[in-house]
Amino acid sequence: MKHLLKLMDLSTNDILDILNLADQLKYENKHGIKHHHLEGKTLGMIFQKSSTRTRVSFETGMYQLGGNALFLSNRDLQIGRGEPVCDTARVLSRYLDGIMIRTFEQKEVEDLAEYGSIPIINGLTDYCHPCQVLADLMTIREYKNSFEGLKFCFVGDGNNMANSLIVGAIKMGMKCAIACPDEYKPDPEIMKWAEENGEFICTSNVLEAAEDADVLYTDVWASMGQEDEKAIREKAFKGFQINDDVMGVAKSDAMVLHCLPAHREEEITEKVLEEHANEIFDEAENRLHAQKAVLVKLMG
Repeated sequence: MKHLLKLMDLSTNDILDILNLADQLKYENKHGIKHHHLEGKTLGMIFQKSSTRTRVSFETGMYQLGGNALFLSNRDLQIGRGEPVCDTARVLSRYLDGIMIRTFEQKEVEDLAEYGSIPIINGLTDYCHPCQVLADLMTIREYKNSFEGLKFCFVGDGNNMANSLIVGAIKMGMKCAIACPDEYKPDPEIMKWAEENGEFICTSNVLEAAEDADVLYTDVWASMGQEDEKAIREKAFKGFQINDDVMGVAKSDAMVLHCLPAHREEEITEKVLEEHANEIFDEAENRLHAQKAVLVKLMG
């Protein structure tokens, strides 16, 4: 494992190794046991999309691991003024020990890995969000103890979250159901891979997807950069909400996850979110621990 560009690049064992290390680091963190695995190391964090959880968790994670993190926005780098990614990658590789980038195009992340000589971590692209899904898998295992026999259901936009969740669920052996409008389906190649490698359905019927689910997951209807589509999306996603009706067809002990930020009464009701707040905010916390495990694996 040289980089974290997308979950598809990782084997089931790679993911399990990250989750096991994340559990260990979380335990040590809770008990005040220092783990300075990255002492003297520096992570560059390139942000072309703003963030709450990604920035704070990576910056805090590097501090707890004994290293340093540099926040680099478009305004801080020549990449924002037209310097090619290939040149940026080669220059930053001379200064840093790793790069985390949160951007739009997946190609930008792949190009950094191709031309740079240090580990590259995908902090989010329009195509996928592997760091978030590692935290999600960590949380599911904390609450359910195992992935075996579980049914995972995602309700909402077939976006970067759906793409990565499908891969994560199937690689860990869960059944996977996606409920989304026909015009907002996940990436066709990922769906084809899922059909060939696990139990997978994609439907526009929310209740069908959620039936007997052990884990329910949703995301906002309009992601960052889609604000001008808000009215169109509100119409398209009407009914694609995790609410009492959906909870009623899922398993009685089903857990609910949300990558946040949440728009209450849109993709999820206030009632369901608050009833499952422990799971959702444990999930948010686990971004810190899962990402620390990735940092140690790649930069340690």
